Amino acid sequence: MQEVSTKPYLLRAIYEWCTDNGYTPHIAVVVDSRTRVPMQFVKNGEIVLNISFEATSGLKMENDNIHFSARFGGVSRDILIPVENVIAIYARENGQGMAFEASAAVGEDNAQDIPDSESTAPILSSVPVSEPEKKPAESATKDDDDPEPPKKGGRPVLTRIK
Repeated sequence: MQEVSTKPYLLRAIYEWCTDNGYTPHIAVVVDSRTRVPMQFVKNGEIVLNISFEATSGLKMENDNIHFSARFGGVSRDILIPVENVIAIYARENGQGMAFEASAAVGEDNAQDIPDSESTAPILSSVPVSEPEKKPAESATKDDDDPEPPKKGGRPVLTRIK
């Protein structure tokens, strides 16, 4: 008997943690021929989906697939995502979650369009939101040694590192 991957269990655990704490769970997905999502929202072969209870209907997170119905531009769509295509799950409010490496089989659909040197799957990691960059003119005119305190708020960012 083939052993089931831990990935679907981790996805369900992070989803439950998000909902228990009042956060909005989002998943980042690599889109290929097996993925059913509205293609007009796909950017660079990836899509980020809100999978909260309020945004979905009939969400089922199984060991092989995640499927649900959701509205895009007011039109209800059936969504199907192979678990192996999920590259991250995180809370929108604070960016906490988990990133996964895309399996080699996921990138095969798009491999003919990508040169061999770039065909390796991207690795995502969560990085802290940095302080907004100061303009060179502003920093040059400031003579005092006290740095400006970091600004609070803003949206967390999940950065893709190649």
